[in-house]
Amino acid sequence: MLKKIRIALAIFFWLSVTALFLDFTGTIHAWLGWTAKIQFLPALLALNVGALIFLILLTFVFGRIYCSVICPLGITQDVISWLSGLRKKKRYRFFFSPEKKILRYSFLAITGIGILVAIIAHTGIIISLLDPYAIYGRVATTVLNPLYKLGNNLLAYFAERADSYAFYSTDVWLKSISSLVISIVMMIIIVVLAWRNGRTYCNTVCPVGTILGFISKYSLFKIHIDKSKCNACGLCSRKCKSSCINGKEHKVDYSRCVACMDCINTCKHGAISYQFAYGKKCGNTTNNSALKSCKKADESGTNVSTPQNASEENSANMSRREMLTATGLLIASTALNAKGKRVDGGLAAIVQKQAPTRERRILPPGAKSERHLASHCTACQLCIAACPNNVLRPSSDIKSLMHPEASYERGYCRPECNKCSQVCPAGAIHKLSLPEKVSLQIGHAMWIESNCVPLTDGVECGNCARHCPTGAITMVNYIPGNDTSPKIPSVNTEICIGCGACENLCPARPFSAIYVEGNDVQRFV
Repeated sequence: MLKKIRIALAIFFWLSVTALFLDFTGTIHAWLGWTAKIQFLPALLALNVGALIFLILLTFVFGRIYCSVICPLGITQDVISWLSGLRKKKRYRFFFSPEKKILRYSFLAITGIGILVAIIAHTGIIISLLDPYAIYGRVATTVLNPLYKLGNNLLAYFAERADSYAFYSTDVWLKSISSLVISIVMMIIIVVLAWRNGRTYCNTVCPVGTILGFISKYSLFKIHIDKSKCNACGLCSRKCKSSCINGKEHKVDYSRCVACMDCINTCKHGAISYQFAYGKKCGNTTNNSALKSCKKADESGTNVSTPQNASEENSANMSRREMLTATGLLIASTALNAKGKRVDGGLAAIVQKQAPTRERRILPPGAKSERHLASHCTACQLCIAACPNNVLRPSSDIKSLMHPEASYERGYCRPECNKCSQVCPAGAIHKLSLPEKVSLQIGHAMWIESNCVPLTDGVECGNCARHCPTGAITMVNYIPGNDTSPKIPSVNTEICIGCGACENLCPARPFSAIYVEGNDVQRFV
């Protein structure tokens, strides 16, 4: 029963966190956004005291169940390890190994140094590479999200031909090659380790696992081995994916145990139980009444050895079907080759816009400054996945690698949208109300004379001025005092908020005649 409850909760959290990265409608965040905010490292960086107290108390009471129930990367490792164990000859493929203290503490120290480097040098790449939630988030954003959108677009394609508008198509594009490559490489490493050795990454590299391991040594409820029932067969050691059970010496390394309950179902003699750590243990007492009550507790379900049940087999089949379905959708969507719609305003050839070279990158609204973003952001890219305007994408610059930044080739930052600030779990993007968002300056527009359509093509334009939401752009005579000279934009940088509407809607191609430079420090105008 304990294992079934753990699996049910793990499925809920894994599906919830995954849905946050796949959802492009913005509806799921209102209900399940809290599942991202209780991830350990984001909560620590955001100084989310409530979430931290909850996680610490949870670990102190039940052990490291955070790693096997709440952490999406930990759950993914369990799924991979379980799939590997379906091979009949590999059901009991693990073995006890001593704790790799040097490695664990080294990676924990590197994480601490990474936080200091992020504050001092404004680069958070170390945190980004080691945070388990961020690793999973990037995989969900760069790999799963495009596949999910392709499937949605395929449904929209067929629905439109059936005169139904239950689905609508959305843009699918590669936002960052570097982020995609890093995500795939990290995931391959974790998959290989989990396939071969279970939770090697979780209990050797992951800094969150090391921190919670300190607390779990003193947890109130622990896995207990009854020496009077154990015959040292070693099945528990060979089933433990954390390699933390020494069956011969009847010992458990509680700093690595994630309370997955696999060992309880594996034991053929009912020698293993999950119970209060500081009470009387079964088989270790001479009190007959206490021994009877303890045995009753064992018989209540915690020590029952059960084989793989049908629901787990169905789950495996569902996993295979989902993978094949996603692959089929990708192939079918590519075969359809639907023509993309591009609007040029009627003033220029249809040419894909290119990003200008900016001296200062544009930070997401609410990120405050480079220093604040670097010291809090784990590069989970949830804000990028949630952006409905195709504005945010991962940075390719080595100093801010994989952190979010804005660019306006595919859309602009609409004043009425504050999605990125609502979903950030690490406090890297300060939560903004809509009135605050409208008056927040994240950058300012700059005009490039050599690209402006009235001067290059001799036609009237004024697109930038018409679409500026703050009225920061006005059209003035190119030659002052000459009413017959072309009209060109004049930017009032004091009231420009850097939303990028002018840059995005400028008809000049491939580079806009007006573009946005980011602010070193965001301010209200």
